[in-house]
Amino acid sequence: MPFPDIAGHRRTIAVLNRILGSGRVAHAYLFSGPQGVGKKLIAFDFIKAIFCADGSACGACLSCKKLDSGNHPDLHIVEPDGQFIKVDQIRALQKELGYRPYEAPRKACIIDGAERFNPSSGNSLLKTLEEPPGKAIIILLTSSPESVLPTIRSRCQQLFFSGVSEDEIEKLLASRGVEPDTARISASLADGSVGKAVALCSEESVQDRVEIIEKACALSLKEMASLFAFGELFDKDREKAVHSLDLLLSFWRDMLHIRSGSVDPVNRDLYQTLLKESGCRSDGSILDGIETILRTRQAIQRNANVRLAMDVLSM
Repeated sequence: MPFPDIAGHRRTIAVLNRILGSGRVAHAYLFSGPQGVGKKLIAFDFIKAIFCADGSACGACLSCKKLDSGNHPDLHIVEPDGQFIKVDQIRALQKELGYRPYEAPRKACIIDGAERFNPSSGNSLLKTLEEPPGKAIIILLTSSPESVLPTIRSRCQQLFFSGVSEDEIEKLLASRGVEPDTARISASLADGSVGKAVALCSEESVQDRVEIIEKACALSLKEMASLFAFGELFDKDREKAVHSLDLLLSFWRDMLHIRSGSVDPVNRDLYQTLLKESGCRSDGSILDGIETILRTRQAIQRNANVRLAMDVLSM
């Protein structure tokens, strides 16, 4: 049975199972949903079931074993080369898809980052999406469907993957041996992303979260060194800056909840810090902080200078 170890997405998985059962597999799909929710894993299992000797993604046949080892000649993975997926990558893919399958009933391709086609590579892919050679199947993945070229979206069957529930993520982490408190906090901070939750469980991530929050709380215009030290944590690292802003946002929201009488914040392990910080801030100043964090996050996502944006946040 395909999709055995995937948390959540019951409805989407049911749709894919119906497609497999009917044998009416489309030539192109667009899987969209938040980063880290399992789109790539489900795409892989879907192809695994199509390639499998008995159609069940058994894990035991030669095809399944080759896919699990990343060594199947009929599956091709395309990812951005730098900032974009480039036209040479698509031309190479088209050449591969033009060959007859070596072992599987058809060729298959997973394109991760469908929002990162430039006009030339996107236009190069269109004809292949319209008429894939040899009944090839192409699965595109994106966390930003609105940024995918409309001409590409219109040529794909679309499936949306919502975030996984906190309870399901917590159970998954617990099943992997994660300590209950860490599992609970990571699930709360993950925004429905299993991948993000797993990353948050590492000892390094826990320490980074505490350090970022403590430094943000300690910022003072009277101590310029602390401002510069905070900005240096994110110098040119856009992904880390956005992730850190998400952590700060969860803490600032926790402070607002604490002031409203809540005793069950997301950052449970920092409860005493929450009490202290919320006690010396007004509701208005906390709301201003939340607005500033959201505005800074938006600016960085729109390609603002990371260091400058974080320095402005610090002040």
